Amino acid sequence: MTHPCCTARRQFLVSAASLGAGAILPSAAALAQTPAGTGGPGLIDVHHHILPPAYLAEARAQVLAQVQNILPPAVATWTPQKSLDEMDRLGIATAIVSISSPGIWFGNQDAGRSLARKCNEYAAELGKAHPGRFGSFASIPLPDTEGSLREIAYALDVLKADGICLLSSYGDKWLGDPAYAPVFDELNRRRAIVYVHPTAPDCCRDLMSYIPQPLTEFPHDTTRTVTSLLYTGSFGRLRDIRFIFSHAGGTVPMLAGRIAQLGKRKDLAAKVPNGVDYELKRLYYEIANSANRPAMAALMNLVPTSQIMFGSDNPFVPLSVTAEGLTRLGLSAAEIQAIGRDNAVRLMPRFAV
Repeated sequence: MTHPCCTARRQFLVSAASLGAGAILPSAAALAQTPAGTGGPGLIDVHHHILPPAYLAEARAQVLAQVQNILPPAVATWTPQKSLDEMDRLGIATAIVSISSPGIWFGNQDAGRSLARKCNEYAAELGKAHPGRFGSFASIPLPDTEGSLREIAYALDVLKADGICLLSSYGDKWLGDPAYAPVFDELNRRRAIVYVHPTAPDCCRDLMSYIPQPLTEFPHDTTRTVTSLLYTGSFGRLRDIRFIFSHAGGTVPMLAGRIAQLGKRKDLAAKVPNGVDYELKRLYYEIANSANRPAMAALMNLVPTSQIMFGSDNPFVPLSVTAEGLTRLGLSAAEIQAIGRDNAVRLMPRFAV
């Protein structure tokens, strides 16, 4: 179902292959059938990637090296039109875009600052060209403290980005590392949304040469960075950052009990005075490529529905995988509404209408 306001846009959208929208179950009918972009209850996708021309020009080798043997070559031919076409077909009202791993930082300060700026300005222009359809989580060169602080100010104050996107690690430093404290303190002061996307740390990129990094290292690295934030006392200090973690929290839901139990050692426990369970339950988790019963059972036994959001990982994973998977979990209409839209609107109220 397409709203008249979308007709002109759809005339120049590039059609994507049909993936069976009829498979969407009645429990999600209100979401799936709402015209995208009309202010109705369409889904909000908080894990949606862009590949700006400048990014592919400057980081193409790193991107293709990471996705080879697992992800479709079409990733490198992404366009905004392809995203919009899939969003319209699947009832996605808004996508909050970000740069996926390997991100914009490759060790050179000037190059990192430049690439972050180009990607963030591209995302902002995308939002202006398609009002209400795209928001953005801006990239920053985190190992470069001065450059990161400058880009945070520009992205949030000038470009009006919806939050900041960070990778789970940079080199062999995870987000709880004291080196990153000045940047996190500024994000905390601003009460920013911080969206954390996984990557593979230097230590573990080649542990199994026959296994692509996203299969195993990405979810494990989310858990590494969450534990680093826990046991450096970062979560306890950064009370005003709204953290969103990708892919249902990686392996966090399955390991939460172990993390809490083995963290009772006095020196570790002192860093988490409110307890591990308290800290994990106040985080947000999006469910890209995780809308399956085992993953969701673990996540929904860890946190309330209010902390779960819809994400797709488009174009690295077809948008339909999570959009249609969400309807096959036996969730109530109210739970689907909360996960699919309402929880994101609570964090980003500008997308309420």
